[in-house]
Order: sequence, then structure tokens, then C-alpha cells
Amino acid sequence: MNPRALVIEDNPDNLRLIAYALNRSGYEVLSAASGEQGVELAIRERPSFIVMDIMLPGIDGIEATRRIRGAGLNYPVPIIAMTSYALRGDRERIMAAGCNGYLEKPINPLQVVAEIMEIVRAIPD
Repeated sequence: MNPRALVIEDNPDNLRLIAYALNRSGYEVLSAASGEQGVELAIRERPSFIVMDIMLPGIDGIEATRRIRGAGLNYPVPIIAMTSYALRGDRERIMAAGCNGYLEKPINPLQVVAEIMEIVRAIPD
């Protein structure tokens, strides 16, 4: 069974791009188009890692991250923020919510999986 990644992204083009890159690298991709749906899938499906958009309909990615972290999952799922937010202080706010890493859009589909894996590998067990 392939490792599973959960991509929480409301833009269909961005979702297709990241899903394609992850599929090519051997990941099964689960997806959610809203923060609420993403929280539900994260708890139910226990993915290997989560790619979290920050600007989402309903609850945003920061609140979705807080809810996932607060759900009492008995394993430390890595959460990587992927956002076009680039304002001063945004990175710190996103990381303080519980994300393990931060990637800025637009993403490079040829490098994004390597960047995600670099963040995941840096997380202590």
C-alpha cells in the first residue's frame, strides 16, 4: 500500500498540480476542498502528511491545523502549509498554529515533493 498524503486545497488547478506531483512520487492522494472536510479526513484517514492551503472556504487552514492538532491524534502528522501569503508575520503565525513547514505558491511541480520530504524528514520522531 502506498503512503497517503492529504491535500487540503480549494483551487482545482493547484490541487491537480500537487496531486499529480505526489502521485508520480508514489503517494496515494486524498483531497479536501474545505478546512472542515480536511479536518474530518485527517482524523478518519490518518495520512502520512498533510499539505494545507491557508486561504480556504469555511474555516481557514490555520484553524483547520489547530483543530487537527487538538484532535488528540496519537501520531504526529506533519502539516505543511502551502500558501500565497507572503506578508510579514504570516509565516510565524502559520507555524505557531502547528504547521511543520511552509511553502510559498506558486509551487514548482518538479521540486515540490522534494521540498515536502525535506520538511517531513526534519521532524523528530
